[in-house]
Amino acid sequence: MPQTLAPPAPTPTQAPAPGTAPDPELRALAERHGLTVSGARPSLSEYTRQLWHRRHFITSFASAKLTAQFTTAKLGQLWQVLTPLLNAAVYYLIFGVLIGTRRGVPDYVPFLVTGVFVFTFLQNSVMAGTRAISGNLGLVRALHFPRACLPISFCLTQLQQLLYSMGVLVVILLCFGQVPTWSWLLVIPALTLQFIFNTGLAMAMARLGSKTPDLAQLMPFIMRTWMYASGVMFSISLILQGKHLPQFVVVLLNGNPAAVYIDLMRFALIDSFTHKQLPPHVWAFAAGWALLASVVGYVYFWKAEERYGRG
Repeated sequence: MPQTLAPPAPTPTQAPAPGTAPDPELRALAERHGLTVSGARPSLSEYTRQLWHRRHFITSFASAKLTAQFTTAKLGQLWQVLTPLLNAAVYYLIFGVLIGTRRGVPDYVPFLVTGVFVFTFLQNSVMAGTRAISGNLGLVRALHFPRACLPISFCLTQLQQLLYSMGVLVVILLCFGQVPTWSWLLVIPALTLQFIFNTGLAMAMARLGSKTPDLAQLMPFIMRTWMYASGVMFSISLILQGKHLPQFVVVLLNGNPAAVYIDLMRFALIDSFTHKQLPPHVWAFAAGWALLASVVGYVYFWKAEERYGRG
């Protein structure tokens, strides 16, 4: 009697591999029941709305970071002011006295301290943004929130720290003969534009830093090079005098965003720093850099929203 063969067992349906398109039938079933992908990136408008709803978390997180930053130091919050002041003292000794960059620059101490404080604001914002995701993976993986909250709150922390330092800067200005004038009010729009620029750049660096954690080790060298090209310790206009440099080099030095925001602060606070030392259309440069960095940085960060915190 011939042996009857059993029918072959059905092959189990395998789940699609990660990164491949889901089965059309499963997609249709999910859409019919209103299911969505877990952790999917929201639209840009919805993402912005979620950020606005978490504005209180952003400000509270920024204040908490500022308070905890120097809790282990005996001098505590005083280091917020001492650090840029000590940097300014070192730069004055090396560049102002030994190299002689103070020659031809009236009110050199206010000139130098203003540049150091403003660039420190930029540098710390970018450095904190670079580590915003990679340095907070526990928080990113444990809670669901718009990840842009982190770089924004870190930049807000640096802004709060700068505002504390501004009190010391005012004392230094008064000690060196600077009298408060209406131009001091220009500090408000100048710092606002720089904060927007810093935040956009920090968001872009946060995405890059999340993919390449080693970038945080490289950034101090990049920021130091940027500082030397931004006229923190010397006057760019004096350095360019008598030098036949290509026009694009002159444009790059004058249009450098760090130099632009430093020049605006010096123009607002120092009487001897007049409009003749400002590059043409400096306010347009400042607004343009802020708009470009904020839009590009925000969209660039949002594009990778669903990948932050994943292995």
